[in-house]
Parts: sequence; C-alpha cells; structure tokens
Amino acid sequence: MFTRSGDGGYEVTTRATPRLRAVLANREFRALWFAETQSMLGDQLTIVALAILIFDRTGSPLLSAVVYSLTFLPALAGGLGLAQLADRFPRRAVLVTGSFAQAVLIGLMALPSMPMGWLFALFVCARLANAPGNAAQNALGREIFADDDVYLQSQDLRGITNNTAMLAGLAAGGLLVTSIGTSWALAIDALTFLVSTVAVRLMVLRRPAAGNGGAPWFGAVRQVFGDERLRVLLYLSWLVGLAVIPEGLAAPLAAQLGAGDQAVGWLLAADPLGFVLGTFLLSRFVSTEHRRRLLGVLAALPLAALAAFALRPNLAAALILLALAGATGAYVITVSATFITWVPNDIRGSAGGLYRTGLRVAQGVGVGLGGLAAQALGSANATIALAGAVGLLLAVPVALAWRRVGGAGPEPLRS
Repeated sequence: MFTRSGDGGYEVTTRATPRLRAVLANREFRALWFAETQSMLGDQLTIVALAILIFDRTGSPLLSAVVYSLTFLPALAGGLGLAQLADRFPRRAVLVTGSFAQAVLIGLMALPSMPMGWLFALFVCARLANAPGNAAQNALGREIFADDDVYLQSQDLRGITNNTAMLAGLAAGGLLVTSIGTSWALAIDALTFLVSTVAVRLMVLRRPAAGNGGAPWFGAVRQVFGDERLRVLLYLSWLVGLAVIPEGLAAPLAAQLGAGDQAVGWLLAADPLGFVLGTFLLSRFVSTEHRRRLLGVLAALPLAALAAFALRPNLAAALILLALAGATGAYVITVSATFITWVPNDIRGSAGGLYRTGLRVAQGVGVGLGGLAAQALGSANATIALAGAVGLLLAVPVALAWRRVGGAGPEPLRS
C-alpha cells in the first residue's frame, strides 16, 4: 500500500512488516533520529565526566551519586510541567530551543574551574530544558508518520539505537574522558546539541502549535486518566519498574554468584543487549496488530524470567535470564507507541510527558524497593525472584484489563 509521508512524498509499506527503508526514506525522521542519537552519545560523556570531575574534586562517593540522580529528578518535574510547552507552541520551535539551551548550558559547564555549585545548577537547568524538547520530539514522531505500522517501526529503530548509544557511550566514556579531559568531554556534548539544533531547524517542517494555549495547564492528566484504555497502557508500562530491579543489584548479585567485580558490567549489559535483540525480532516478524493484541502476555514474560532466579542460577544462566527479560521487555515500545497514537494530537506533548514521568518514577521506586528488600533478605537472588513473582501477580489483572479494552480500536480520545 502507499501512504503519504511527512515530507509530502509517498512510502511503500506492507501492513504486516513495513521495511526499514520506509522509515529512513522520511527526511524529517532522519533528522530527528540523527539528532537524538548523537546527543545521547554526548550525554553519556557528560554523565561520566561529571562523576569523575566531582569525585576528583571532593573525594565524595555521595556527591558522585547525587550527580547521577540529577539525570532523573529534573526530568520528572519537567515531564509533568514543562512537557506541556510542546502542545502550546510549535513543536519544531520547542525542540530547537531546548537543544540550543542545552548546548549553551553544557558549554558553560565545560569552562575550566567552574565552581561546584554552578556545575550542579547548570546541569539541573540543562536536564529541565530537555523535558519539553523530548516531549516535542515524541509528538512530532507521530505527526510525521500517518501509517501505524511505519510509525511503530520508527520507534523500534529509536529503541535499538538509543540503547546501543547508551551502551557504547558508557563503555567508551570513561576511557575517552580520561584521555581528553572532562572539559573537552563536556564541550563535545555541547557541540552535539548545536548539531541537533541545526539539523532539526533545517530538515523538520514547521507546523503550527497543536494545542490550545488557553487549555488548563494539567488538563491532559485528567483526560488521560479519564480513559480506561490509556490507564491500562500506563499500568503496562509501570510493570517495567519491577523488571529493572536487577540493575540496582548488579554488584551484590555478582558477589553472590562468586563472579567478582568484572561480572558487574556483564550483568548490567545483559538487559539492554537483550532489549535490542527483542526489539529487532518484534519489529521484523510481528505486525503492529499482533503486538498490540499480545501486550498483556508480553508484559508478563520479563517478570517470569526474573521469577526464575528462585532456582539460584549460576553466572551464565543469570546472564541468559536477564537477556531474556530485556528481550521480552521490548514490549514497552509498543505500549509507548500505542499510547501516543491513541491520545489526540493537541495533548500529545503533555500526555507523553505524563507517560515518561510515570515510567521514570516506576523505575526509580522499583530500584529503591529492590535495594530495601535485598537488605532485608540478605540475598540478591531472592530479591529478584520476589520481584518477578510480585510482578506476575500484578501483571495478571493488567493483562485481563488489556484483553478487555485493547481491542477498542485505534481511534484517538477526543479532547
């Protein structure tokens, strides 16, 4: 079939498994994809550089951990509030402004001998500036592709490249930062945002603001929670909060397995590597319709893999189970894409911010609860198995609810 693309051309797709070239043929998507990927690589350099810089200056592991937590906290606040700017103003302008603001703020952080307090303040502001830009990018992605299958495949490609970029950035980040210095690493990240600004400004079409500037500031929250289909999609995404618990227990799990510190990196890498593989397989072999239909089952599979830790696996088996959890956890891309598709365009920025915030909170709470449980039980294996078992109990009613409402059709909620 032929579908009109965002840049005015036509794309040849099949309903079952649209080809990757149908996604990459779109000029606007290529610009957004390139901008996001290289900025994410730069962000990993910033995270590593700040951790090294602050530890070198203060010798405090606590302050180094605080820096890492700051990558999440501003995103949570911005996701609920600032994301609404992506509906009130033209989304290309929001994305360009956010990228340029981050380039300036991180560029200031790169200045030698920047005081510690200013480093923290600039970093928080940079993360806040990312929230409306991220919301605008997610909403633009749905506007660019009219066809559901092609849109979902574009989100699969984003998921694969984002996870690969994170792994590559963190793997090489330490070596690169120590080679070129923290100031140059921060300067490189600032440059990636300048490149993003130019790419989006030149290659993404200008569209008018999607929403009503006079709408209630948190009106999207009421609309989303007022629709059962969207609520169930949120619940499906929140189950990921239990699936990420092993990430917070990688070090104690490695020790319990008798594998030593070198295994910590392997345990951390198993899930995202599995996620990349699972996303590729779903994208290549399962249609959008079937992926949506199977969401309830797919959401339970990562938790079943974690529950298998009750069998006390050795290192090899643990790596396989974590990779399986990551591979089946790729269902969350379908959840996100369906959520963005089913909300009306005029609140997609706000609703996307709400979705992302809920996902981040679920992950943060899950890791925190996992740490408390591990402390009480004295066993990382038992904690991961417990998380899987509890998750399966929660997944059953959510899966049944999805079976009831998931076939309600793709018509978006009317605002």
